[in-house]
Parts: sequence; structure tokens; C-alpha cells
Amino acid sequence: MTKRIFRSICVVAIVVFLSAVVLIMGVLYNYFSNVQMRQLKMQTTLAAQGANNTGTEFIKNIDTQDYRVTWIDADGMVLYDSETESSEMENHGERNEIAEALESGYGESIRHSDTLMENQLYSAMRLDDGTVIRLSIAQSTVINLLMGMIQPILIVFVVAVVLSLVLASRLSKKIVKPLNELNLDEPLSNEGYDELSPLLRRIDSQQRELKAQRAELIHKQEEFDTVTKSMNEGLVLLNNKGIIISINSAARMILDTDKSCIGSDILLVNRSMKIQELIQKASEGSKSEGIVEIEERVYQFDVSPVYSEDSISGAVLLIFDVTERENAEEMRREFTANVSHELKTPLHSISGYAELMKNRMVKPEDLGLFSEKIYFEAQRMICLIEDIIRLSRLDEGAEDMKREQVELLSLAEKVSDELEGHAVNAGVKLVVSGEPVVFTGVSQQISGIIYNLCDNAIKYNREGGSVNINVGSDGNNAVLTVKDTGIGISPEHQNRIFERFYRVDKSHSKEVGGTGLGLSIVKHAAKLHNAEIKLHSVVGEGTEITVKFPK
Repeated sequence: MTKRIFRSICVVAIVVFLSAVVLIMGVLYNYFSNVQMRQLKMQTTLAAQGANNTGTEFIKNIDTQDYRVTWIDADGMVLYDSETESSEMENHGERNEIAEALESGYGESIRHSDTLMENQLYSAMRLDDGTVIRLSIAQSTVINLLMGMIQPILIVFVVAVVLSLVLASRLSKKIVKPLNELNLDEPLSNEGYDELSPLLRRIDSQQRELKAQRAELIHKQEEFDTVTKSMNEGLVLLNNKGIIISINSAARMILDTDKSCIGSDILLVNRSMKIQELIQKASEGSKSEGIVEIEERVYQFDVSPVYSEDSISGAVLLIFDVTERENAEEMRREFTANVSHELKTPLHSISGYAELMKNRMVKPEDLGLFSEKIYFEAQRMICLIEDIIRLSRLDEGAEDMKREQVELLSLAEKVSDELEGHAVNAGVKLVVSGEPVVFTGVSQQISGIIYNLCDNAIKYNREGGSVNINVGSDGNNAVLTVKDTGIGISPEHQNRIFERFYRVDKSHSKEVGGTGLGLSIVKHAAKLHNAEIKLHSVVGEGTEITVKFPK
């Protein structure tokens, strides 16, 4: 703005100066032309009086240094000229000044010479004898006058331009200074040009509106941040170019980034082709979802387009951690397959034995053996189904189970009494030791933990071996330890023995009648009590399992 004011002032100053020069030159030229014409008339009058008084010889003796003298008769013939031979000159009767002098006694005219670039002033007066005397003088044109004065005009012009520049600079700064010093935070407090008052009032009104809108936006942003911050799901907002404009803490953790990613392309945060395909579909107006694995976790991405005035202005990404769901689904599939497999074997056996008996292909003395095998397989199926039901209840959390004060040592002794016959048949010695420990728990489930651990210790022991059940206290924990002298578990199997239907030695498990769910039941029952399980086993020496129940 300062430059525009500066240029405007300079242009105005120069235009005014040139206009003044033209006006002054015109006025002066007109004034001096009139003065020169009056002087010429005066000289002509004097010359005419001299010629009337002293005769025509006076004309030829006039000093012609400044003027040109011409004597013309009444017919227009030139009788004498101070610069040219009269015989070479044409008739002057039709000249304006001569015609006027012959008619009225005096005449004058001005004629321009394009060749000489000057004006000629003519003054003619009739003498007493009827002839006419004419005096003329050359007058420079305005252009000649201007060219003659060009040097002083240029000097004045340069001085005027310099002064204009200095004054324009100072004046433009002075004009702009109040504008530069405006306090836009408090527009109505400014003192300056009255012409700015409407603008300042408008600015003040708009600032109040902007402050109100800003406060509302901040409030909404805080609400949005509060909501998204407390979300377990990841939330990412993108514009129509795939630039991140908002991301909550859950999404930052999932995508392993921080707040600095705002304003960056989503490609710089994660280069998964699956995510890019989902975003591309959203940019085309389609809602899509897909499963993406990130650092051994499984996430479901729901991507939806965001519309603004019937056009797609961006996309919103919702990220759900479905790792547990996927794992549960995988476990369900495996469990279903394993249950089907476990049930199929005894059913085939029962069906085969029954078919032989139906077709009377069994000797009468073998009917008892076949019935015993059918009974054994049916009991095996019943045990399997009971374990599945028990495990299903544990998966559901067993909220309907009653918690009470449990004395761990007496439960261990009770389980030992139940398994005594089984241990004797296997040639294994069962020993219970320790001290009474009381804590809150579900008695039935804790008995199941002790039973399954001891049952496995007996089944996978050797003849003449032993199973030691020890109950004690470790600070705030009740500790149950079951140690056997059995076959042991190799290191590669130790991390998986608590999985459903997992067996280290499948052939031996079938011989001893295991369902493959015992240790899985132990794991889920321990989880129900927030208990910790530790396993220590050496192949050929035995296994020790410790369960710590928080009191």
C-alpha cells in the first residue's frame, strides 16, 4: 500500500508540474504575443507619421535591424522591401493586413511559417498619399520557445521530481503509519482516520463472531478428543488425499506412530496393501472392511467414506483388535474337529461290536468280552462329554458357582482317597503331606484341579513309582504341588500340554483312557481363581506341577 501511495503522489506531482508548465507557457506566450503586437503597431504608427511628415524617403532610411519594412501602393504592388527586391515580390493586395489598411487605415495579421517554424506578426497603416507601410517581425512559436528554455525547465523538473520523491516517501509513510499501528485485537480502541471507523466496527463484530466460533470448535474438539481417547478401538480420519487429519491414542499404538503423523500421508504410517485397497474403495464411495495382521496381532479395519455436499471429502478408519476373537475361532474349529475325532473312534468301536453281535457272528463265550468293550467305549464317551461340559462352563466364567472358604489340605486328602484304588492298580504310591491352608474359592473346581493333576501323575507313572501331593503357604498364596516319578515331558511339549486334546504320547493315552482335556480343565479352573501354574519336568525322571492360589 505504501508503494501505491508513493507512486500515486509522484505521478500526481509530475502531472501537476507538467500541466503548470504547459499552462504558464501558454499564458506567457499569449501575453508576450500581445505585447509584441502592440509594440509593432506603435512602431508602424511612428513610421507612418514620419513618412507623412518627411516624405517617402523616410521609409527607405528606417532602421531595419529588428523589423522588416515593406511599402505597398494602393494597387498592392510592392514599392519597397527592406529584405527583398520589390520587383521580385508578388502583389500584396490580397494580404489581410494590406486589405484592412486600405479599407480602414490600419490592419494586422499573424501568419505561421512551417519552413521556419515561427510566426510572422504583420502591422500595416495607410499613408496620406494612399500607399501602405507595413512592418513585420518574427515571433518564435511555443515549441521554439520551449526548446530555448529546455535547460532551465529540465533543471526545475529534476528539482521538482526529487522533491516529489522525498515528499511522497514521507507523506506515504505518514499516511500508512496509522494503518500499520492499528490494534486489530481491540479495533474500537484505535484513534486514526474517521473513514476507517466502519471498517473497524466490522472487524470488531467479526472478531467477536470468530471468538465465539473458535470457543465452540475448541469445545467440540475437546469432546471429540475425550471420546476418542477413551476408545479401545483405533480411529483415524483422512482427507480426500489420504492425509491424516486426526488419530486417537489407540490407533497410534496399533500403527506404532505418534501425534507427529498428523498431516502425513497414511502410506508413511503403514504400507499395507490391504489397508490401501480399503481406503481406495472408500474414496470411490464404498464401505469396506478387512482383516490385517500387524506385529502378530490381528485387526479388523472398517473404512467408510465421508461425504460433504454430495462429494467424498475423506474417509474414516475404525480399527478393532480381533486377535482374541480370531484365536477363539481357531480354537473352536480345532476343538470341534478334535471332539468329532475323539467321539468318532469309540462310536466306530461300539458300532462294530454291536454289528457283530447283531449278525450273530460272536461266539456265546465271547459275548461278555464284547459287551465289556462296548461298555468301556461308552464310558469313555461319557467321560469325554462330561469333560467337555465342564470345560464349557469354565469358558463361560462359571459365574453361578458358589465361592466359599476352602481348606486345601483336606481336599487333597479327599481326592487321594478317591484315587487310592486307581493308584494301587497302577502300582503307584500316593502320598499327601503339608499343612492346612484356607482361602476363598470354588471347592468343586479346586477338587477337579487336584484330581486331574493326580490322575495324570498316576497314569503316566511307572510301576513302583510315587505321586507326592504337598500343600503349603507362600506369603499370600496357597501352594499345591503334585510331583511324580513318571516318564516326564520333553521340553518341546511342555508349552502345549495345557491345550485341549493335546497328548504327548497318543498311543499310551488311549491305553490309559485319557480324554486329552484334563490339563486344559486344570488351566481354566486355575484361571478362574487367578492362580499361577508352574511346570518342571525331566524326561525319565518325572514331572512337578505347582499351582499358587491367591488367598
